[in-house]
Amino acid sequence: MTTIGIPVGSLELPGHLAVPEGEGPWPGVVVLFEAVGATADMRAQADRLAANGYLAVLPDLYSGKPWVRCIRKAMRDMIRGEGPAFDAIEATRLLLAGRDDCTGDVGVIGFCLGGGFALVAAAKHDFQAASVNYGILPRGDTAKALEGACPIIASYGAGDRTLRGAAAKLERALTQAGVPHDVKEYPATGHGFLTGTAVPAPLAPVLKVVMGLGEGKENAGDAWERIFSFFGEHLRKESTT
Repeated sequence: MTTIGIPVGSLELPGHLAVPEGEGPWPGVVVLFEAVGATADMRAQADRLAANGYLAVLPDLYSGKPWVRCIRKAMRDMIRGEGPAFDAIEATRLLLAGRDDCTGDVGVIGFCLGGGFALVAAAKHDFQAASVNYGILPRGDTAKALEGACPIIASYGAGDRTLRGAAAKLERALTQAGVPHDVKEYPATGHGFLTGTAVPAPLAPVLKVVMGLGEGKENAGDAWERIFSFFGEHLRKESTT
């Protein structure tokens, strides 16, 4: 796997490129990281996508800077639905779509902070499918914010107190907006159950109580199976009949 530069205006953002084995072209996927940034675990998620036949890029939205210095600005962009982070997401999509080894169809997958970005990007940019994993919902009228979005698959944990009711609200909003979707909330499951990113030790006890961190890891397999089935239908255009 390779470190690449992603042109964003006059700047160049570092990114992790994961290429499938064999001959392409392949559909692309933009991978958006958790709050703690472009960790080894987040790179492993891009590699997971490549192992399943997707050309994946994990852009470092923090530009290599410590996450504690960047998270507030990233959260501000996500809540506003615009800003440098979205410029970087769109630049990554364009980079993938323009590669000779990409089919031109590009999806987006996000976890935690990245899940919130993926949800907004599903309606803001020209993605063909989006996977939203325990992502914050857009403020205000969620259905209106998601009008015209690409098909969305979402996974939440019922044990995550910070996102209580988010799955049900998202289900209603996507139905109202007429967006094809698959939303599932897993019982006895907390935040971050799809990945293995290590949380800084001082925060771990608090996040375990508030977010149910570490609970429900046994549901990761089902969630990934749903994601790859959904991406197969909407990015690979595989028949479901």
